[in-house]
Amino acid sequence: MPKMKTKTAAKKRFKVTATGKLMHKNAFSSHNMEHKTRKRKRQFRKDHAIAKSDYKSVKSLLGSYYSK
Repeated sequence: MPKMKTKTAAKKRFKVTATGKLMHKNAFSSHNMEHKTRKRKRQFRKDHAIAKSDYKSVKSLLGSYYSK
């Protein structure tokens, strides 16, 4: 049986922390920034954890990349 390939798009969008948490970049953080508050723009810089409901599907997209 062949190895399961990692989806390259998922590899670029999600990061696995040392403890195994899945992190993602915030949405709505790339344009029309003059309409957003200073606080909101500052919070966009941080990565956020994946929702529990999406965890299983993202983990399967990452495949062997997740187990590193």
